[in-house]
Amino acid sequence: MAKRKRPGRPFVEKITDAQRTTLQAIRDFITQHEFPPTMQELGQKLKISGASAHQLVRQLERKGYVSRIPKQARSLKVLREIEQQPASLVSVELLGMVAAGQELWADENRLGEVMVESSLIGRGKHYALRVKGQSMINAGIREGDIVIVRQQPVAESGEIVVASTSKGTTVKRLFMQGDQIELRPENKLFKPILVSEESDLRILGKVIGIRHSAVKEG
Repeated sequence: MAKRKRPGRPFVEKITDAQRTTLQAIRDFITQHEFPPTMQELGQKLKISGASAHQLVRQLERKGYVSRIPKQARSLKVLREIEQQPASLVSVELLGMVAAGQELWADENRLGEVMVESSLIGRGKHYALRVKGQSMINAGIREGDIVIVRQQPVAESGEIVVASTSKGTTVKRLFMQGDQIELRPENKLFKPILVSEESDLRILGKVIGIRHSAVKEG
């Protein structure tokens, strides 16, 4: 006689560490670029071949974590979040508050530490900043969220960066076209910051991940 299933949460097939890392890489790529990666780009991010990345995506697709349209580039969609499982974590220094929407200087004093999945952290120095303001909400960055940043002095057009200008430090999307440089918000209620020679622009790092705050700040 077959046993009756107990009521409760629906069964969710567990994923491997490699699949978890792949899913996180897809989510982070979409956050940074506003479109999903190709298999080649995903492979480069994971430091594996495009064919290996394709195999991992197919495994995630079978388990219901992502969907895609066969033979169509940039058709990846994340369908659900990763089930909470023990993960390898590393501590990242929390340097201070940063304004997203208001030009407030980021406090360079050490405020503490946050724990981040080791799969997200690569080479180089990383730090975390807590966001204040609503100018990046359409990129999934809200008031009180913590952004994980890879410290680097340069970035490519279209990437989300932590930047310092003569008016302060901010989180914005960097756009460069010819001699024109803009720090653009992801909220139509805010205006882009036009960078000039007097702006004293410095790139302080590239946002590589987001940790959403569970509590809204008043």
